Amino acid sequence: MNAAEALEAAARHPLWYHTIELAPGHVTPGVFDLRPIVDRLPWPDVRGKRCLDVGTYDGFLAFELEKRGAAEVVAVDIDDHRLWDWPYELRAKGPEFLAELAGEEKGAGFRIAKAALGSKAERVSVSVYDLDPAELGRFDVVVCGSLLLHLRDPIRALEAIRGVCDGLFLSAECIDLWLTALWPRRPLVRLGPGHQVHWWVPSAAAHRRMLETAGFAIERTTRPYVVAYGVRHPGRSRAPRQLAHDLLQRALAGGVGVPHAAALCRPV
Repeated sequence: MNAAEALEAAARHPLWYHTIELAPGHVTPGVFDLRPIVDRLPWPDVRGKRCLDVGTYDGFLAFELEKRGAAEVVAVDIDDHRLWDWPYELRAKGPEFLAELAGEEKGAGFRIAKAALGSKAERVSVSVYDLDPAELGRFDVVVCGSLLLHLRDPIRALEAIRGVCDGLFLSAECIDLWLTALWPRRPLVRLGPGHQVHWWVPSAAAHRRMLETAGFAIERTTRPYVVAYGVRHPGRSRAPRQLAHDLLQRALAGGVGVPHAAALCRPV
């Protein structure tokens, strides 16, 4: 499709995970909006580099790599909702519900955004667990955002990422802000509720320790920050308890959203 057709397709797309400006005046109604924090991430110099975006979904970070001058961008994700790491409580009905909500064609958002932006990024259907240098080659820079909490085995995933990373790895992940604030140096992890596809939610210290355990040496980190909710995010409670929670989150992470921390590291 050409750019004009892509903008029409974007308006019909049932669910955007990422908020992406496809053209002036055309912004996808995403569930989350990374635009306010993208420049706060500890980016390496990607100019002229071969780059990989792991767990790309609609492709926000893949297209950001192109904007920053990457010579080649490969984006990977899985195409079958049934292959997600579903907790037991969701395993029977979760894939059907997600297919109904987001549409049967997983990856359509990436395809539409790619056409609208004139991107050359290539999307490959593969699980993070199955990253293989024999199939994909090796990469100068790898990025992965907001994926580890959705995985039953995040260390295995990180080791697979290390297997295709020849240079630097930028990991930007959801953290438990309260564990981080109360025990800033202790690597603590909260097991997520069974009614969400949330497994291990680490403190910032635990996120760093997970990277080290998987064979990375950390070079730079960020303070906790939040990924803002997009216009398609479900409405939030205005109950006093939620308002108090939001006030504390603003104090600790500078805003209201999903707490994250990022680290730039390299394979040992």
